[in-house]
Amino acid sequence: MYKKDITSIVKDFAYKNSEKDDIHGYPHVIRVYDLCLKIGKELSANLLVLKLAALFHDIGRVGEQKPFNKKNYAEISAEIASDFLLSKNFDISNEDIENIIHSIKAHSFSNKIIPKTLEAKILSDADKLDALGAIGIYRTIGFTVKNHGGIEQVISHMEEKILVLKDQLLLDISKRIAKERQKIILDFYKRIKSERVEF
Repeated sequence: MYKKDITSIVKDFAYKNSEKDDIHGYPHVIRVYDLCLKIGKELSANLLVLKLAALFHDIGRVGEQKPFNKKNYAEISAEIASDFLLSKNFDISNEDIENIIHSIKAHSFSNKIIPKTLEAKILSDADKLDALGAIGIYRTIGFTVKNHGGIEQVISHMEEKILVLKDQLLLDISKRIAKERQKIILDFYKRIKSERVEF
């Protein structure tokens, strides 16, 4: 089977099984996918591994919301990806499948797994880059509203997570992309703090 056919099948699976919002749903998946390809081409990475890891990376978020589930969504995503890839007759080496699974597990901010392969580093950075810039602001507000929070929760989320993401980027190219996006985030953060009404 051609690589483009494998990617198409996984894309369809990801679309049908991802959350239906812009925050961690399929639009986010495709933005991360595009960033992975942009960075991966410049660094001569394994693009098939990157494509599939990006498409699967957030697919476990639906399962994470089930009652009594204690697993991190990245672990669930990796399990789904492993089961799916092993159930198909795809022409993918075991080494590439292991890299896909590792990349998915290691991309998560909260899973605390160090990315060891180039592809894992790219996915980790691409996911973080999508939380910066104008899209990052939109996602932060959307996430907060979805979880019934307000302005103070937006500020807290930015302070505890979004504003420190640039320091967790692993690759020079990612850091270059992050510069302009970080400026947008910082400007918004300063403005929302100065304009909010405190009770």
